[in-house]
Amino acid sequence: MNTRRILIGAVVAVIAAASGVLANHWLGRGGGGAASQDGVTELAHAAPSSNKEDPVAQLWSTALTSPDGKPQTLTALKGRPIVVNFWASWCGPCVEEMPALSQLQHEYAGKGIQFVGLGVDSEKNVQDFLQKVKVAYPVYVTGFGGAELARAFGDTAGGLPFTVIIDAKGAIRSTKLGQIDPKAMKEMLDAL
Repeated sequence: MNTRRILIGAVVAVIAAASGVLANHWLGRGGGGAASQDGVTELAHAAPSSNKEDPVAQLWSTALTSPDGKPQTLTALKGRPIVVNFWASWCGPCVEEMPALSQLQHEYAGKGIQFVGLGVDSEKNVQDFLQKVKVAYPVYVTGFGGAELARAFGDTAGGLPFTVIIDAKGAIRSTKLGQIDPKAMKEMLDAL
């Protein structure tokens, strides 16, 4: 009977320790940031480096496609605050948050903040979607390779929607897996 209790206690201790490590990694990005109550993780980053591992540098150099099939990049947005939203037409929460993102784009355009949608989807799906739903910010197609770019920003779960706020200096100010909270996002954008 004592052996069984010891074994159960050891299993519980291992699970608790593993959960703590996982929670620390998930919420704090391995100690690099702190998660707020709404699930937004604010990361402390120095100025962007020229290192290929730097997700912001990857964002600027990623080959994108406009919904009509023309090659694009986001290099013209360097030096501006930018909100990048990874989404897909088949993702219900992504579609649900688009009106809020469009409204925020209207509100913050005068402050120089640019929202961008990166469709982790097919060109045809994005085209069909944009014919039905009007979005107030540019949308580009990354295909399923966009999931790798999102992972570089910390979306280790590979979930959508995933939103990243980058300041004018190229520092990642926050990331959010799941639907945005417009009020919390306004507070972050006001601080840029």
